[in-house]
Amino acid sequence: MTTKSESLAAVNSMQTEIRRVPEDADIAAAARRKAWQRKIWVNLVRIAVAVVVIGGWQLLTGWKVIDPFFFGRPSGIVSTLGDWVQHGTQYGSVWQQIWITMKEALLGFVYGTVGGVVTGVLLGQFRFLADVAGPYIKVLNSMPRIVLGSIFVVWLGLGTASKVMLAAVLVFFVVFFNAFQGVREVDRNLLANVRVLGASRWDITRHVILPSALTWIIASLHVAFGFSVIGAIVGEFLGAQHGLGLVISTAQNNFEPNGVFAAMVIIGAIALTAEFIITRLEKRLLAWRPAAPSEQAAG
Repeated sequence: MTTKSESLAAVNSMQTEIRRVPEDADIAAAARRKAWQRKIWVNLVRIAVAVVVIGGWQLLTGWKVIDPFFFGRPSGIVSTLGDWVQHGTQYGSVWQQIWITMKEALLGFVYGTVGGVVTGVLLGQFRFLADVAGPYIKVLNSMPRIVLGSIFVVWLGLGTASKVMLAAVLVFFVVFFNAFQGVREVDRNLLANVRVLGASRWDITRHVILPSALTWIIASLHVAFGFSVIGAIVGEFLGAQHGLGLVISTAQNNFEPNGVFAAMVIIGAIALTAEFIITRLEKRLLAWRPAAPSEQAAG
């Protein structure tokens, strides 16, 4: 038999739960409003910084405080971009130059990422191979990239292959070290338990090691794509027939800072677009991961 006191306790508990539901909803709504307000403020400050920097640059060059011949000016950069869109560059349509550089960067990004992940996961699991290959990887990583670019131009010519190879090398080391460290950070107790359950090495790699190292690998992609663009641009500087790097080199040789900055604006737009895509990919692939404390605080 239920006593009167027990019945009252049950009623009070139900009332507490009923009150808690709207309280939780209010807390969630307040958190969303706070996150939205923070996002607005961040965007406003970003716009303000851009206005101050670009506006100050324009004013200082207009007042001759800094020489526009050497530093260019925002209005000249916009004019150069408009001229490229309407009449093209010295080497053809500006869209063609963008496409060639992007093709080299994307191919280098894909090849370097695949090579870095495969090598990092392999050496991360086999310590003997890591000990053998370690000195060679460190030596190759220490070589100046412009020297490697020159070698690739000699080996592969002025075409796409030399730029793709240089971009792939830059991407490879960034992804490799992250993948290697990610594999080394996998919980050893988890690996031992999976082996006890009879999982094969391929099953362990596919279902345990790769998902565990995925956070490290995805984090490296944010930096890796930038390096792939740098590799393509540097390769075009060293020798090319088309591409944004060649456009920048020509503008530099002709003392046209507006042309240099105009090409940099295009590269910046490409980088921001790639960063947006990689961030979306990261959220999709790592949706299972609990939010980090810093991410929760920022939200």
